[in-house]
Amino acid sequence: MYQKRKEGLWETVRTIVYAIIIAIVARTVAYEPFNIPSSSMVPTLLVGDYLFVSKFSYGYSRYSLPFGLPLISERIFFTPPGRGDVAVFKLPSDNRTDYIKRIIGLPGDLIQMKKGRLYINDTLVERKQVEDFTIRNAYGVQAVKQYVETLPNGRRHRILEASDAGRLDDTPVYKVPPGHYFAMGDNRDNSLDSRAKHGVGFVPEENLVGRAEVLFFSVNGDARFWEFWKWPAAIRFRRVFQSID
Repeated sequence: MYQKRKEGLWETVRTIVYAIIIAIVARTVAYEPFNIPSSSMVPTLLVGDYLFVSKFSYGYSRYSLPFGLPLISERIFFTPPGRGDVAVFKLPSDNRTDYIKRIIGLPGDLIQMKKGRLYINDTLVERKQVEDFTIRNAYGVQAVKQYVETLPNGRRHRILEASDAGRLDDTPVYKVPPGHYFAMGDNRDNSLDSRAKHGVGFVPEENLVGRAEVLFFSVNGDARFWEFWKWPAAIRFRRVFQSID
């Protein structure tokens, strides 16, 4: 009897260990879940969104591994990001903090903001105003100007631009170095990104973690964990299992 219990316990432990190993491998080489804590990517991503990031989209570096373990000396199986990708990367200033922004500039590009308008390689990027976007903040409910921006490769995405006179709406010309990328938030007046030289700056290719692919869950923050009776109203069902453009 004792021997059978011992064997049963060992089988349980072994099953748990295998499950942990499989989860770690899947998280490292396939998909990793992330949540959105800030409004820098509104309207594309909202605070309370949960999404899957494909780890294989850009190949692998040390930052693909848990805790950034230095087991990979250089990026392997590298596929460059496309202009317009929503990408997760490690903040270059500390190589630990996860950031999520849109890839706007590729190596060799010239990027500049002039009076709130984006220029890529000295060409004005097209934007078209659409319906206002309603946000809730410390000041209550606010309507913000919303645009559809079309990048040079034809990819379209929505941005918010409350004003064309913000602190990052007029910048010098940035030339993206080889092996680096220029990333910006879709909420242009509320995003710390590559426009801020001492904030994010250029993103090295080795800092890329993966490409945001799909939303799998979203909550609006109106229900605390223990307030289960509020959960149905707090879940943004229309955003569940939506692809990220």
